[in-house]
Amino acid sequence: MKTDYSTKATNQQIRERFDKDTERFSNLETGQQTTIDAPLTMELCTEAAKYANPHATELLDIGCGAGNYTLKMLSKVPNLNCVLNDLSMPMLEKAKERVTPQTDGTVTLIQDDMRNLDLPDNHFDIILAAATLHHLRDDDDWELMFNKIYKALKPGGSFWVSDLVAHQSDVINKLFADRYGDYIESLGGPEYRRKVEDYVAFEDTPRSLNYQLALLAKVGFTNIDVLHKNSCFAAFGAIK
Repeated sequence: MKTDYSTKATNQQIRERFDKDTERFSNLETGQQTTIDAPLTMELCTEAAKYANPHATELLDIGCGAGNYTLKMLSKVPNLNCVLNDLSMPMLEKAKERVTPQTDGTVTLIQDDMRNLDLPDNHFDIILAAATLHHLRDDDDWELMFNKIYKALKPGGSFWVSDLVAHQSDVINKLFADRYGDYIESLGGPEYRRKVEDYVAFEDTPRSLNYQLALLAKVGFTNIDVLHKNSCFAAFGAIK
């Protein structure tokens, strides 16, 4: 039976929230404070990409926000041609402002839903997706994106994800939802906890780590690894 996502946020609603939050996401250390272990997962994803593709020239950052992951990637593999995708134009403009001085390569902006990306085959060495795939809705969306990413990578190219994840079991979902709520409350108190829990419930439809690892294999990846998992956040990826 198909899940009804009609009560979930539209792209426009998601975009409008991020349009207003550009400055917060422009800090490498605190920009993703609501993501548990954000600095660690950024370090691990970009380090894994460097190890997999030390001579990379082509980078795609899906849901790039204000450019934190691309900046971290450029600190490890210099002068990449960077394709930056996001729903929010203020985020993209901030990302371009921050990224352009850090590379001799080209910086290309694509404002669009990630599902609409028209990507060349066998083109990118590295694809990053941080805190964005959880906005995908039904199984068709997820399979479309993973297929699109696999085809867009060069042979030997790599794809790295840092994101909110769900769990197979309802009771384990409840365990980590409660732990995450406590973590958010420790950052900003009960009112902040309610605010974050409300927008997660409205905007996000994460899938489990197991689901995504299986989908990576289904679309063709053979070298698949988990870099880190803590509570309802995980970093993982694969090499084509």
